[in-house]
Amino acid sequence: MALPSVEAFERAGLKAWPGIEERWDGSWIRRAAGGYTKRANSVQCLDPDDFEDADLRVISASTWMVIRKLRPVFRITPLSSPELNATLDESGWVEIDQSHQFAMELGDHEADKEAQFLPVLDPKFVAASQKLSGYDEATVTGLKNLLAALTVPAIGVVLARDGKAVATSIMAVADGIVVTGNVVTDSTRRRQGLASAMMHSGLAWAKREGATVAALNVQADNAAAIALYRGLGYAHQYDYSYRVPGAA
Repeated sequence: MALPSVEAFERAGLKAWPGIEERWDGSWIRRAAGGYTKRANSVQCLDPDDFEDADLRVISASTWMVIRKLRPVFRITPLSSPELNATLDESGWVEIDQSHQFAMELGDHEADKEAQFLPVLDPKFVAASQKLSGYDEATVTGLKNLLAALTVPAIGVVLARDGKAVATSIMAVADGIVVTGNVVTDSTRRRQGLASAMMHSGLAWAKREGATVAALNVQADNAAAIALYRGLGYAHQYDYSYRVPGAA
């Protein structure tokens, strides 16, 4: 099967990792989620031909974010117009966090016998994710607020060993695409196949939910994660990055 287009992946991503507040300006979308992750607190363009008044729209979008006490951030994908990039160049915006979009056709996967599937706001899932991620209470509050904005089928996956959570992730299905986020593994138990077992478990759930494609984002400098996802069958689709004002 042919995998979806860049636009299809990006629109599914908007639903699977939503902003709490969103505002459209043509095909540009502004998103705010209290600062939890750049993705949910950024501006992006979904049509490379939508570039009229790019300079004024950058100022307007930046002001919108500042009013919400957020650092202005643009998410730059293959759908960003050259004029938008030129405007950011002229204004001295810098590129950070080069990343990849990976995807694959969703085949058959088997859930680990110690995998648990919990509502994303279930205290047990939130606590496991917090512990493995090392989040403070403020960050956890931001995560819960974002998860509360989800309107698509989603699950928190917890993989346990010896009764303790050793890996977690969030799986959300939008437009037939399961988007995986917040993958974290116990740092003291790396290279034990835990992340792979957790991913297979979550993908098995997604297949039952009707997903036919799996997608995720990974930073370009995360070699271990890239190796994991390639081993699962994911393949590189396109690159994206973020741009912020001034020095990174």
